Amino acid sequence: MNGPAGTRLGRDGIDTELSKVDFELGIIERSRSLNPYYSHLITGPEVGKVYIEATKVAGMKDHIGLPVTHTFMMNTGEVLNQALHFFQNGYFRKE
Repeated sequence: MNGPAGTRLGRDGIDTELSKVDFELGIIERSRSLNPYYSHLITGPEVGKVYIEATKVAGMKDHIGLPVTHTFMMNTGEVLNQALHFFQNGYFRKE
């Protein structure tokens, strides 16, 4: 349904091919989906089109899920605040 790239987003997808990172990496994943159909297709903890675990990579310093959608998350105040906090402190602010 999502073409060749979409088939690589599953439990055994591209995230399993990534090497362990050796730098400070913080990942912000979105936890809100605009398309409930995709969420219906995935069983287990997911963020719309991929499993939550697929948003992580070995060696990352921190990971946080925020209630935003993927398309415009970079314009969201909370995402910007969390990114700045990570850059300054090396971890995300957990509330």
